[in-house]
Amino acid sequence: MFLDRVDLYCKAGDGGDGCASFRREAHTPRGGPNGGDGGKGGDVVVLADVNVSSLAHLIGHKHWNGEKGRNGQSSQKTGKNGEDAIIMVPPGTLVLDTKRGHLLRDMKESGDRVVVAKGGNRGRGNQHFATPTHQAPREFEHGGEGETRDISLELKLIADVGLLGKPNAGKSTLLSRLSKAHPEIAAYPFTTKYPNLGLVRVGFDHQFVVADIPGLIEGAHAGVGLGHEFLKHVERTRVLVHLVEPSPMDQTDPIQNYRQIREEMRLYDASLMERPEIIVITKSELPDAAPVAELLEEELGHPIMQISSATGSNLEQLVRMIIDELQKLEVEA
Repeated sequence: MFLDRVDLYCKAGDGGDGCASFRREAHTPRGGPNGGDGGKGGDVVVLADVNVSSLAHLIGHKHWNGEKGRNGQSSQKTGKNGEDAIIMVPPGTLVLDTKRGHLLRDMKESGDRVVVAKGGNRGRGNQHFATPTHQAPREFEHGGEGETRDISLELKLIADVGLLGKPNAGKSTLLSRLSKAHPEIAAYPFTTKYPNLGLVRVGFDHQFVVADIPGLIEGAHAGVGLGHEFLKHVERTRVLVHLVEPSPMDQTDPIQNYRQIREEMRLYDASLMERPEIIVITKSELPDAAPVAELLEEELGHPIMQISSATGSNLEQLVRMIIDELQKLEVEA
């Protein structure tokens, strides 16, 4: 199951209380205070881990609590610190404060971490309250209260390449041919309910991650057809591969379909229009593929590649174009 947004309640552990005690050893009258400090409360921490692929494991676990610090003991024994509560998330997760609405951390890399609720401070034992005029203090401190926070975790997939196109444009099939991913493939709209990721290896020198973005429809920028859920994953891709189906099942104009998706991207985030884009005509074995490619070439003013995931036609050339675009971005960076 894929899940890309979840709301959690986080409560850090309270700090342990300090201890009020006195030395009671033989031959040591008036031994003085020796109460130890309490332990610090455990934090609630969000940690990015590359081995986690979605937020589905958080279903049914909405409350996260840090462990309470242990109380201090006599003989100046400090209480044990409470264990932290660790929330594992995939890289590419945004950690947001639900009530205040601001971003706490963008977890871009594996190993990134953020403390969302800090554990309570340790309480001091009575040894800290001794003075020359107050040599037998019975005062001690209670541990501090742990912080609480409501957070929202929102996953935006991080991929090198994003496959765009209308439903049934051939994105899932292409992903399965380029990588070892096994997305669901069928001839009906919205086969892809959530993004699929695949790793493409080219020899020993090159590899890149491809995300199959579910098909976009008109009004996607306003949330139609789960548009927001899909478009947000496009933001984290470096290169876009736009697949144009020459003979859509719904009898729509393929050129207009291309324009429509570009417009939805512009309305959602204008900066996406500056992202490197490779446009290809899919299903080149169909008779309409060549005429559609010619019309699109006339409109855009540059050659358009035709590919076929069924026959494998021009897939190697497409991979080479993707690698070239990624290398250009690395040079510019």
